[in-house]
Amino acid sequence: MDRATTALRTLLELLDRGAPAEQLARVATVAGDADRAEVEQGLEAALRIRHTLAEHHRREAELAALFDTAGDLAGLRDTDAVLRSIVHRARLLLHADIAYLSLNDKAAGRTYMRVTDGSASALFQQVTLGMGEGLGGLVAHTARPYATADYPGDVRFQHTEPIDSAVCDEGLIAILGVPLRLDQQVLGVLYAADRSSRTFSNDEVALLSSLADHAAIALDGARLLDETRSTLTELSAAHETIRAHNVAMRRAEDAHDRLSDLVLRGGDVPEVAAALAAVLGGGIILHGADGEEMGRADAEPMPQPAELVAQSRSVGRAVHRDGLWVCAVLAGQELLGSATLIGRGELAEPDRRLFERASVVTALLLLLRRSVAETEDRVRGELVTDLLIAPDRDPAGLIARGKRLGVDLCLPHVVAVAHVERVSRRRLTDVAAAHIPRHSLVGVHADQVVFLVPEHDASALAKRLARDVAASLGAAVTIGAAGPAAGPAELAAAHTEAERCVQALLSLGRIGTGAAIGDLGFLGLILGDRTDIDGYIRSALGPVLDYDAKRGTDLLGTLAAYFDLGGNLNRTKAALHLHVNTVVQRLERVSALLGEDWREPNRALEIQLALHLHRLRG
Repeated sequence: MDRATTALRTLLELLDRGAPAEQLARVATVAGDADRAEVEQGLEAALRIRHTLAEHHRREAELAALFDTAGDLAGLRDTDAVLRSIVHRARLLLHADIAYLSLNDKAAGRTYMRVTDGSASALFQQVTLGMGEGLGGLVAHTARPYATADYPGDVRFQHTEPIDSAVCDEGLIAILGVPLRLDQQVLGVLYAADRSSRTFSNDEVALLSSLADHAAIALDGARLLDETRSTLTELSAAHETIRAHNVAMRRAEDAHDRLSDLVLRGGDVPEVAAALAAVLGGGIILHGADGEEMGRADAEPMPQPAELVAQSRSVGRAVHRDGLWVCAVLAGQELLGSATLIGRGELAEPDRRLFERASVVTALLLLLRRSVAETEDRVRGELVTDLLIAPDRDPAGLIARGKRLGVDLCLPHVVAVAHVERVSRRRLTDVAAAHIPRHSLVGVHADQVVFLVPEHDASALAKRLARDVAASLGAAVTIGAAGPAAGPAELAAAHTEAERCVQALLSLGRIGTGAAIGDLGFLGLILGDRTDIDGYIRSALGPVLDYDAKRGTDLLGTLAAYFDLGGNLNRTKAALHLHVNTVVQRLERVSALLGEDWREPNRALEIQLALHLHRLRG
């Protein structure tokens, strides 16, 4: 075999092993002069084959990288991870020292660094470029690729101190930048750069552009995913809003049904308070227009927050301060009262509207109650007026009208007259009605509140009403009572006596007390139409009379002599023919029986009058 054939075979073997071009060239140097031309032709063919194979390998690697990138996009979960992968592959495929990617900020008119691979400079990793500044700014602005083999000395670009400082700090010389385009929009720039001079080929520009297109797709996919997630979040929020609205609607309907049922069946204010507390999950206090408490549930007593009521009335909504929600109860412009919610803190809008709606229902209940009360009071007041003015005109008719109101005027009743300052008769009537039996009659006659109560003890009733009604009103109540009496005529006479009694109490300065004529002592004898002399004597001297009757003593005579002789002990013992010590002992016994105050002027006057009446009665 000749030397040329041997050389050609060697070239084929080297090609098969993928030997470098330098090793192929050395084969031609060992060929003889006779065979050199043939061997050089073979070498040229071998180099062409080697270049073709290298291009195939390069294209294969590029296609594999693009295929892997497409696979990353297909499973897009983390946009930053995909962008880092693209930048890393760009650096490897272009055999660059560094690869990086920047994104445009249209609002700011700048482009900023997003991902780097191979960078060692913190300053470079944080650099931002204005549109048109530097190579990257020019690419972002024109949407065209640009490359330079010597960036620091390239005058085609607008150099700025921050950009040049960052490029210098990274040590970059050659830079290739291609746009990230999506339709007509430029999202950013993908770069490959070397720290030495280098001319980038058209194939390298095309490869980097392909990777940039994938990066743009990744960014657009991330945008679509973000929009999808945002839409799903909004849909979820809308669904939750609708669900919460439905729940609130159901609660509102339930509350409305419960409250409406209370109103329709004549429920009272405490029942409404309990229903509101159950619906709203807090304590409820309902106050009237003048600040009095009308009902509460799951809450301790507290005064009406007048300032918050005024604020709620002004804005027409519930207001909140210091842990209290307050809503004015209105009928048009008229203030009927207020509702106070305790223990709820902030209220969601549905609960706030529910609270406000409950105040409307409360207003309706109060209006109905007022209408019914006014009608009933008018009927009862007319009966009281007719009974006291003309009891003899139609007694049977009066008794029949009373029975229709649940009052039997033929049964014994105590008649009481009430007096109170700075409180309306309506308020006094409403409060007092809560402290008397059901089958009583209450009305207003001659600017006085009159009660007909089916009881037998006028004194006890007067004292109890004066105490209990005053406690509820927070004001002194003076009550005079008489009776018991039965029938229209006797009830009218008892009213006259009760009226005299309350006037006597006011004249005596006993405001805020309750009494019957019998409790006024000798004054009762003067004022009373049905004087009970024996009863008066018993009330003043009963213990002494009982003592003398039981023991056969004469304490009563000693007491009479003592008063007759001006309270002089010596004259008393002389008149009774007793030792002075005996008189003193008897008077001490009187003190034990009647009390130590029997010598006080008022008490002494009553006792002397009783002694005088006792003598007159024989």
